[in-house]
Amino acid sequence: MKRISVVGSSGSGKTTVAQRLAAALGLPHVELDALHWGQNWSAPTSAQLSERVSAATAGGEWVVDGNYWSKIGAQVWTAADTVVWVSPPRWRTMWQSVTRTLHRASTRQELWSGNREGWRGLMFWRGEDSILWWAWTTYPRTQERYTQAMIDPQWSHVTFYRLRTRREIDRFVAEMSAHNTALMD
Repeated sequence: MKRISVVGSSGSGKTTVAQRLAAALGLPHVELDALHWGQNWSAPTSAQLSERVSAATAGGEWVVDGNYWSKIGAQVWTAADTVVWVSPPRWRTMWQSVTRTLHRASTRQELWSGNREGWRGLMFWRGEDSILWWAWTTYPRTQERYTQAMIDPQWSHVTFYRLRTRREIDRFVAEMSAHNTALMD
């Protein structure tokens, strides 16, 4: 496990899992959101994002979190040896999306390139401008995409892990940490 893609729906906890996994394995963490979002929530072209991803993964060992299939397709998976799918139930992703957005909006936490989430993220009726709307509407599509990918022969070179609960995540990270420690001894 040297090239790991951590995927999941919005609000699933993929960034947190990727950070923990990268720390446990001593690998660099690459957050696709950080590569994607520019100042004032500006987005790069597909080619620009692809270049940024190529540069960030050039070292050959990494934990990348994020999806962005509509922009870069299978770029990360083609190089990955492992995919970790963070797949909690829909109610949990929604709860995590609400609490995360409340925290970010109330603290004015800086995200990527000086961007901050505002209260609009909670306004479901605003459509794509709402992170809650996005998390709700994309959840089924994301679940279907990764369910199919796990059985697709195109990805036979990839080892898949589907983690549905916090307990499974904790156990997986602990096992990877222990395995990494044993290899270093």
